[in-house]
Amino acid sequence: MGGAGMSMHTPRHLLSVGDLTAPALQAILERSLALKRAPRAPLLAQHSLALIFEKPSLRTRVSFEVAMQELGGACVVLRPDEIQMGQRETIADIAAYLSRNVTVAALRVFAHGTLTQFAAAARIPVVNALSDWEHPCQALADVLTVREHCGRLAGVRLAYIGDGNNVCHSLLLAGALSGMQVRVACPAGYEPQAAVVAQARALGAAHGALIEIGHDPVAAVTGAAAVYTDVWTSMGQEQETAVRKQLFMPYQVNEQLMAHAPEAIVLHCLPAHRGEEITDAVIDSARSVVFDQAENRRHAQKAVLLHVLGLL
Repeated sequence: MGGAGMSMHTPRHLLSVGDLTAPALQAILERSLALKRAPRAPLLAQHSLALIFEKPSLRTRVSFEVAMQELGGACVVLRPDEIQMGQRETIADIAAYLSRNVTVAALRVFAHGTLTQFAAAARIPVVNALSDWEHPCQALADVLTVREHCGRLAGVRLAYIGDGNNVCHSLLLAGALSGMQVRVACPAGYEPQAAVVAQARALGAAHGALIEIGHDPVAAVTGAAAVYTDVWTSMGQEQETAVRKQLFMPYQVNEQLMAHAPEAIVLHCLPAHRGEEITDAVIDSARSVVFDQAENRRHAQKAVLLHVLGLL
């Protein structure tokens, strides 16, 4: 399968949800739903995906590999011990080589800078499959899940409770582009980055969205149609675990908190630390849609691949 290595046009990357316009996001969601209904279609029969990991993965690997298989394409998985990006070989050299042999790359990295360096040197589209700054594929699966269960996105109130991390960043931007009301409640000092909040508010102003950042979980979830949480300590922050557990315990998504949002669905990007950010009673309840959400990674990522390849 040939690469797009000699193409001189600028490739279309998806490094941030902010790389999308509102119409592009809606087109991705529409195509995701269509592909969910009819998962097997040879739309990428001449294409190959390099899947590059610096971090362990379950959902990212399975969803991208199966997506490429169902779309008729090929997938090459590169683990950290095989590639040692930036150590055994420069990021730019790896990007240049892969640009000659595959048609698209998706990277799951620690530092967002690794992703931007790779994209700058690549002549193929590059997808952010997770960085410390954003997780756009997750956010697209999230809003797809909300749309399926709530019937729309515009005006839907979503509460995000916990750490203002990469998942929160992408969710803010996706909510802003979709005209949602996104309320974030974090402990003081753990809010999403000010630059991302400002970007989300600017996008939201253009699309009728409302972005609110606060510290009160009850206020955030009251009247919400969806309540979302994530782990309190992300990969690479393990030394902060004990401090974070103590600070975040009032932000646990449990039955008491969910009583303030009696109609809300429950979201979690997984893996979940049961008994910490979310209780078994909530994640295993009838209103939990976390496995719909996890499955939707595959459908959303198919549409993302088509988008970056100009085939949507």
